[in-house]
Amino acid sequence: MANIQSLDPTASPLDYYGWELRRQREAHGLRQGQLGDIIFCTGSLIGQIETTKKVPTRDFSERVDAALGTDGLFSRLIGLVLRSQLPTWFQPYAEMEAKAAYISTYQAQLVYGLLQTEEYARAVLATGMPDDLEGLLAGRMERQRILERERPPLAWVVLDEAVLHRPIGGHEVMRRQLARLLEFAGHRWVHVQVLPNEAGAHASLAGSFTAMRFDEDPDIIYTEDVISGHMTANPETMREAALRYARLQAAALSVEDSAELIIRVMEERYGDCSQPEEHPVA
Repeated sequence: MANIQSLDPTASPLDYYGWELRRQREAHGLRQGQLGDIIFCTGSLIGQIETTKKVPTRDFSERVDAALGTDGLFSRLIGLVLRSQLPTWFQPYAEMEAKAAYISTYQAQLVYGLLQTEEYARAVLATGMPDDLEGLLAGRMERQRILERERPPLAWVVLDEAVLHRPIGGHEVMRRQLARLLEFAGHRWVHVQVLPNEAGAHASLAGSFTAMRFDEDPDIIYTEDVISGHMTANPETMREAALRYARLQAAALSVEDSAELIIRVMEERYGDCSQPEEHPVA
């Protein structure tokens, strides 16, 4: 295990978190095992987090704050830590996403990240065989906290019907993922439409894209290729994307009819949970 004293607290949010946890624990005269007993975890876990071998969770951070009386320090730090676990090329997008007032996205392959269940997200991320699957997963789940705000962004999601039929993670995982989508059927801030297969050729055969509007910053369009993401605020690109999205929404089922299709797929394709599970290999 690395010596905590060798950590540079300015190197990354995770390094700072580990350095500060060690500093606060020692200031309270506690050994790792003693702090672990107080917050119901092992001393080994404390040591792994202090040396950046493990990424802390939000629950862990809240328990540390309560145990050490740190006035929400670690609860505030954890957001920075988890966002830092996202791929470097994706972090600028995540920062803009967190500030967006309005998000409109078309997804041709997968459920939109903010609407993914943890199981589904794990299966998706595992396909890239990452070195730190748990860190990436924690970062993706942290992004979803913007939907829990008192005033979250208005999010309009168009999913290609193929997304519903692609068995990511196996039948049980997909059934729970589709049930998650149905939770937004009457949501005030999140609306889900399905672009049915019968729509045939449509305005975004080239692939998925996301548009974001802000209260103060220029509008942005985000797209991804195999290994990176691209953002632009070019006005002509924004106009073209807005036109394409309007055509997608016109071709998509209504929110109500989309929910009915999701229910039908969930029952007909994933209703028999006795079928063997498909386990992705990390």
